[in-house]
Amino acid sequence: MAKSLNLHLLPGRMAICRLDPVEGLPSWAYSPVLLSLTRTRAETTVVCSEENVPAGITCNKGWRCLRIEGNLDFSETGILSSLGAPLAEEGLPIYALSTYTTDLLLIKEKDLSKAVLALNGCGHRVFSESGRELVS
Repeated sequence: MAKSLNLHLLPGRMAICRLDPVEGLPSWAYSPVLLSLTRTRAETTVVCSEENVPAGITCNKGWRCLRIEGNLDFSETGILSSLGAPLAEEGLPIYALSTYTTDLLLIKEKDLSKAVLALNGCGHRVFSESGRELVS
């Protein structure tokens, strides 16, 4: 098994929004918690705080975000699979993001307890927004 990881639940619910590929970063997407913009020829995807998304935007709401603690080196392998595999075994969908230093997993809020249980069962630890360890 890959090393045991500590994950931290970020505050608030997130939305994954689909925009036209030529659209820039909308002003409503700014969030001090999490903002991700990914653009391809086919679409622009914005991940941001759910509360910021105006009516009429194509999006999927109700996601919570887990951030891996610490800085990951680009040479490390198996990080996402060590988290995604146990969640997949439980039938839980994820949306994965990466920054320069770490990875983030978005999990549907309704599945959070089940996800914590699955991650704990693989030796990972999940902490609440206040720093308390979550054990399901």
